[in-house]
Amino acid sequence: MDKTPRDTAPDSWEQEDDVEATIDGQLDSAFTNLNVNAKPFVPNVNAAEFVPTFAIKAHSENLDSMVAVEKIATKEVTGNAAPLENGDRELTPDEPWDQKESEPCEEEPGGGCCGDRGPVVVAASEETGSEMEEEETPAPKVPPTQPDAPKKEHINVVFIGHVDAGKSTIGGQIMYLTGMVDKRTLEKYEREAKEKNRETWYLSWALDTNQEERDKGKTVEVGRAYFETEKKHFTILDAPGHKSFVPNMIGGASQADLAVLVISARKGEFETGFEKGGQTREHAMLAKTAGVKHLIVLVNKMDDPTVNWSLERYEECKEKLVPFLKKVGFNPKKDIHFMPCSGLTGANLKEPTDMCSWYTGLPFIPHLDSLPSFNRPSDGPIRLPIVDKYKDMGTVILGKLESGSISKAQQLVMMPNRHVVEVLSLLSDDVETDDAGPGENLKLRLKGIEEEEILPGFILCNAENLCHSGRTFDAQIVIIEHKSIICPGYNAVLHIHTCIEEVQITALICLVDKKSGEKSKTRPRFVKQDQVCIARLRTAGTICLETFKDFPQMGRFTLRDEGKTIAIGKVLKLVAERD
Repeated sequence: MDKTPRDTAPDSWEQEDDVEATIDGQLDSAFTNLNVNAKPFVPNVNAAEFVPTFAIKAHSENLDSMVAVEKIATKEVTGNAAPLENGDRELTPDEPWDQKESEPCEEEPGGGCCGDRGPVVVAASEETGSEMEEEETPAPKVPPTQPDAPKKEHINVVFIGHVDAGKSTIGGQIMYLTGMVDKRTLEKYEREAKEKNRETWYLSWALDTNQEERDKGKTVEVGRAYFETEKKHFTILDAPGHKSFVPNMIGGASQADLAVLVISARKGEFETGFEKGGQTREHAMLAKTAGVKHLIVLVNKMDDPTVNWSLERYEECKEKLVPFLKKVGFNPKKDIHFMPCSGLTGANLKEPTDMCSWYTGLPFIPHLDSLPSFNRPSDGPIRLPIVDKYKDMGTVILGKLESGSISKAQQLVMMPNRHVVEVLSLLSDDVETDDAGPGENLKLRLKGIEEEEILPGFILCNAENLCHSGRTFDAQIVIIEHKSIICPGYNAVLHIHTCIEEVQITALICLVDKKSGEKSKTRPRFVKQDQVCIARLRTAGTICLETFKDFPQMGRFTLRDEGKTIAIGKVLKLVAERD
């Protein structure tokens, strides 16, 4: 019987012959194996007809089909021959399934093997499935907080400070301590960081997600993450410290309610950050200009061997900083809070530490929780300055809702282009909601506008109350740092809310006396460092802005040139365009 098909095959199919022969060999071995395993199924009297007919038909079929046949055969037997061991158990359908599964385990392996195979395989696959699920989703442990997410007050915290002060590391540590990043993910980061000889960087990788940031150890874009305490919902904005990326940092600070200035207590590092070219000074000033009212100064790296939780070093950093922060406009008694910590070990972030007995205040996270709440008007006009936009099944925009409240399917207007758009869906910190109040970080999917038609700095408003837009305005400016004099015709880059635009000082109107606030009678021909003046500015393109008196968040700005912050100011009056 074996030889007939092979003899009829043509000569050119010799290789095919070989393959078929090997398959036959496999089948034979499979038969012997099955017979050995299936001792209790010897009396296959009724099924005798089945086996040969299938075997003849499926001569060249593979092993799996034969196993299926064997199973069908055993079912036939158990159906007809009641007194069999396995037949007994299969016949009683009233018994619960798990009992059936547990019974065969007590019997000899021969009896349990075949009838048992189904359930065991299922159980195994369930286990592997759950393991796979755990592997796939290590990071977002947020869903449990979905139901009450909108009820808690939203607070945006921006981490600012000199490059390498430890902003991203503290952010990563806070996410770990509040359970937003699980241990397994951090262990993975730690392994990867070790391979690159960068063991101490692993915590910052929770926020520095792209490859360039991880390789260089420098934040470039503003990292976003969120965590919750008992009373509040916080969004972390991890701003870049490097001076090349200050424009990104301004965008981050403009969304914040609260700034955390991270300074390094390590010998030499604090000094470089605080000197003239360092970012500690510039960031503190920019945060104040961006409208941050409350500042927490975290003196980081207190665990460093050069510091070793020394009170003297802590006080030294404090003494140098306070006069400067006072000059920027923070009130040391009300607006500033100093605290020591270590981002790498997590000391004094969530729990008080024994190393630092001289510090009696609350650790960082409990302190954030105990801050008084911000009163934001939810009935005001809708103002949502756009930070970023991208395409994802439509046009998606990101931004912080400064005032008013937005709901799903609402009609809004995109200024300054006056595009009417509709809100398709609304995500607050990646949790979908139907409506959102002021202070929340939102992702909106819009209908009726293309992604190319939007620029960062555009504003979403309600049609009844549009924001002002224009090119010319009068503003009060404080010149902070500029080597030479500034005359009419001077060009700089204007940063106002999330908008970045070229601007020219077209006229100097008057000087303002710093102490008395008196305005000079004559027009100045120039202004220099540390002077305050009122000037007329004109931007290259139309921008959205409001006067500082009406809407502070959209009325304060910074002027930058050659990578330095030259001046800070506030909009006093919008000037109508002359046709």
